[in-house]
Amino acid sequence: MKKACRLGALSILLASCVTVAPPPPNLYIENLPQSLVTPLTLEERIQMEEAWDYLRQGRLDKAEKAFLRLGPSSPLYSVGLGYVTLLQDNFPAAEENLKLAAKETPGSLIAQLGLAQLYQKTGEEDKAFNALREVLKIEPLNSWAKEGYESLKAQKTEQTVASAREAAARGDIEAAKESYLKGLHYSPESVPIHLALAGLYKSENKTSNALVHLKAAAAGAPDNIEALQMYAATLAEAKQYDRSLDVYQKVLELDSGNEDARQQVEVLKNKLGIVELPSRYNEIPLAAAVTREDIAALLAVKLRDVLTETSAQPPIIIDISASWAAKFIFRVTSLGLLEVHSNHAFQPKRTVTRAELAETLFRVIRYLESKGHRFIHQMPPGRIQAQDVTPDHIFYQPISQILSYQVMELYPDKTFRPDQPVPGPEAVKTIDILLALVR
Repeated sequence: MKKACRLGALSILLASCVTVAPPPPNLYIENLPQSLVTPLTLEERIQMEEAWDYLRQGRLDKAEKAFLRLGPSSPLYSVGLGYVTLLQDNFPAAEENLKLAAKETPGSLIAQLGLAQLYQKTGEEDKAFNALREVLKIEPLNSWAKEGYESLKAQKTEQTVASAREAAARGDIEAAKESYLKGLHYSPESVPIHLALAGLYKSENKTSNALVHLKAAAAGAPDNIEALQMYAATLAEAKQYDRSLDVYQKVLELDSGNEDARQQVEVLKNKLGIVELPSRYNEIPLAAAVTREDIAALLAVKLRDVLTETSAQPPIIIDISASWAAKFIFRVTSLGLLEVHSNHAFQPKRTVTRAELAETLFRVIRYLESKGHRFIHQMPPGRIQAQDVTPDHIFYQPISQILSYQVMELYPDKTFRPDQPVPGPEAVKTIDILLALVR
């Protein structure tokens, strides 16, 4: 009996000496970003990592003391105290510290992650959504933030759309618009929301407002025939006949049997005084490889509104009398957009390569710049690296320039394939992109 008592006492004594580890924190806490610790000295790095480890272990007293020792000059000071106070459910202090950290260190991943979790805890869904979006701007592949963001995005979009439909059903157009616009905050790319808003603005005869959303819908879903037709019809209502014609022609490219679009094209051509295009023109988007006469026709027709100048002395060309695109060839060669050879031959049936298309598009850009249009490089031409187009390539300059404007693109394997023939869809797409840059 005495022995049992002694063993029990010993067990109690030993138990009193054991340190019980605190439970892990109920937060998602990332490792310290390398961008934060790399510039520091070894001693500073050790101190910061020690403080952060205490936090991740849930040892809040030690973590708080460690962050306070780092001092306000440390990039981890405010964010560390923000996490400590968040784990202590001191939400006002947590918000103050985390906001300060985000302000002091723009682009701070851990500060935005802390704010997102703070607002999740306080039920402030809009603020949580905004913080999660900031996280994904900094680190697009952050799986924790992406999951929460997509879930909240779907939930809030669905709620706002339901609210908008209820408001529209009871005739409260202003409330419906307000809810739909709030839905665009969560899903700015939503084609159904843009179309719904366009319909509401059209019901109020606010055509310019409707066009803003129809343009966004058409850009977001370039293959959506319903969106394109609604956009084209509204452009016609606004008497923007040339743009309406372009959109209706895109509808026909997608759906050649669309009789409504075909009829509208005829109506618009009559309004604009456009002579019927040769049937061969409508076959260009279907061509396996375009020719020089095809490119001449596409440039002359699609850029007709910006190619207003005519040449007093058209070039002499000896081999286009039988070409269906003769008038278009005269038009673009007179402006120097396509070259006539020294022997006065144009070679209308010759297949165009990707390198030659790049050169032609660059000629068009230089011509338009001379007329006051501005084009902005999306990246410096010198940074363009096509594996099969070296600086000594004859077409290096136009290819690198046209890639830098992002009118044409490299293939996934980083090749340009300069000698490859250009299919019809690619020719149409590149000229449409260039036209969009002009507008």
